[in-house]
Amino acid sequence: MSAVNLTNVAVLDNPAAFLNPFQFEISYECLAPLKDDLEWKLIYVGSAEDETYDQLLESVLVGPVNIGNYRFVLQADPPDPSKIREEDIIGVTLREEPPPKVLIDRVQRNILADKPRVTKFPINFHPENNEQVEEAPLPDAIETNENGEEPPPSPDQPPGEQ
Repeated sequence: MSAVNLTNVAVLDNPAAFLNPFQFEISYECLAPLKDDLEWKLIYVGSAEDETYDQLLESVLVGPVNIGNYRFVLQADPPDPSKIREEDIIGVTLREEPPPKVLIDRVQRNILADKPRVTKFPINFHPENNEQVEEAPLPDAIETNENGEEPPPSPDQPPGEQ
């Protein structure tokens, strides 16, 4: 059982100009008091192929966290466009009919919040409690769709592997 469950993320100011700040209303529940603050990070993935283009937009500590429901707005400056490869900053429309130069102040972003892909990672919030009890190894990350269901295996994935 997890000590913290993310219950909702609402994308505010969406769609928006690419250079507008990001704003997310984050709701979560805590099922056990935590000794340390929670760290929340917003990372802009600049390229699907190369994580060196990732940009840390914001990192905040929230706490103390006791049992209960919580909500806060996480706001972050937009990514630095000069650190994103041009082929990754534009969409299909611009690739098919590219302008001579991309005018970043005219680019719009739209976060597809109605079709989220959730990846759950087990986090041991109380490692000192596990020193005396031997547990089975934690499973790998579990991806679920917006209904909390695991997606079907891809056709090229061997049966039994997930």
